[in-house]
Amino acid sequence: MEKLFSTDGITGTAITELTCELIMQTGRALVLSLSKKLKHRLTVFVGRDTRISSEVLENALVAGLCSAGADVVKLGVLPSAAVAYLTKSRNADAGVMISASHQSYEMNGLKIFSGAGYKISEDIEDEIEKAVLLHPETILIKSHDSVGTISTYKDAEWDYIRHIMKLGKYDFTGMRAVIDCANGCASQTAEKLYSALGLKCFLLNNHPDGKNINNRCGVLHTGLMARIIKEKRADIGIVFDGDACKCLAINENGDIIDGDQVMAILSLYYKKEVKLKKETVVITDMSNLGFRHFAAENGIKVITSSPGEKCIAEKLLDGGYSLGGEQNGRVILPELSTTADGLLTGIQLLDALKKSGRKMSELSAVMEKYPQVMINVSILPQYKELWKNNHHITDLIEKRQYGLGDDGRIFVREAGTEPLIRVMVEGKSFEKINKYAVEISDKIKEQTSREPVLSAGK
Repeated sequence: MEKLFSTDGITGTAITELTCELIMQTGRALVLSLSKKLKHRLTVFVGRDTRISSEVLENALVAGLCSAGADVVKLGVLPSAAVAYLTKSRNADAGVMISASHQSYEMNGLKIFSGAGYKISEDIEDEIEKAVLLHPETILIKSHDSVGTISTYKDAEWDYIRHIMKLGKYDFTGMRAVIDCANGCASQTAEKLYSALGLKCFLLNNHPDGKNINNRCGVLHTGLMARIIKEKRADIGIVFDGDACKCLAINENGDIIDGDQVMAILSLYYKKEVKLKKETVVITDMSNLGFRHFAAENGIKVITSSPGEKCIAEKLLDGGYSLGGEQNGRVILPELSTTADGLLTGIQLLDALKKSGRKMSELSAVMEKYPQVMINVSILPQYKELWKNNHHITDLIEKRQYGLGDDGRIFVREAGTEPLIRVMVEGKSFEKINKYAVEISDKIKEQTSREPVLSAGK
């Protein structure tokens, strides 16, 4: 593993790639980094999801944290947003969530939160990365009475639920919802929270066995929801991922409502309730072009961020805005939560639906989605960043963008730390954008599949 952190924390194949030793060292490095700034004995909260590997990695992480001198409070299985909230509200110095969100069970990862409940800064990530990968000799291990202690927070889930319930005057009595818990962290919490608010819940995929998290369920697999929503005569379907940070919706007809449409619904709702600060929404480069057209038609300003929760959150906080997110269902409501919270997003949708007096299909119709084609192209590692200087690639992108005009766009970027380029083309004509996406992808393959030829110096 050349690099630890990606845009959403640390992820990898559990045990073999994301090893217990690596997790232990990461815990120690976190304590080392924070101890430089905080001159007291550290307390770190630790939560996990339902994967078969999560408890194993939890033990490794706790061992690392305690052996470096931090006290650990174990929260158990809990949504990642609950870990962030409890870390902040109980004055812990950091919080760590063990999860790989929407990915399948063999993967796992770490999301690390600061004492303020936000994802840790890039500076701290860099310090951890350097200590673990380059300078392990700088990591100190404690002994005697300097070793950390371990305790369990028994009311963690209920304290989080009570906190969410106090955020607004919610009453969903008479409403019916099918809820897909993805066999993850929402499996217990969602029913307790939503039922307490009067919602009639029909739960799916709420029996985790360690291996069925996100397995043909959750935000990447919504196909079965349409039939069940109609059978149960539900007003809405709500779909989570493994750690319940993302939330998608399904309307009463069984049509999926993605993150861009969720933000469209909430932006109009917030605007009407005078809650949309500066009448602005933060989206990413990958958001559907249809959202921009929707925003322009409804007098809503758009700020664009790079993908990833950390980038979106920074834009929201710097600008003092109240709504932002991504097409994948990660929505951030900074006045209500420091991090993306799928359960909270679901509540906001339910509130918007109830107060509108309309059907979910009518609410989601405010935004017309443009067809999108996304193709991932593997490249040789030597071409990372260099492909941007290849005129064969850039000239074709520019030519095809001109062909789309104002009714489409092309977005080409590298995917995090992988030697992979994502080609996204969108526009009104699916045939045209599909043709353009294939052409650009083929050109990238052609230009980056051979070893680069270096000219001899004189």
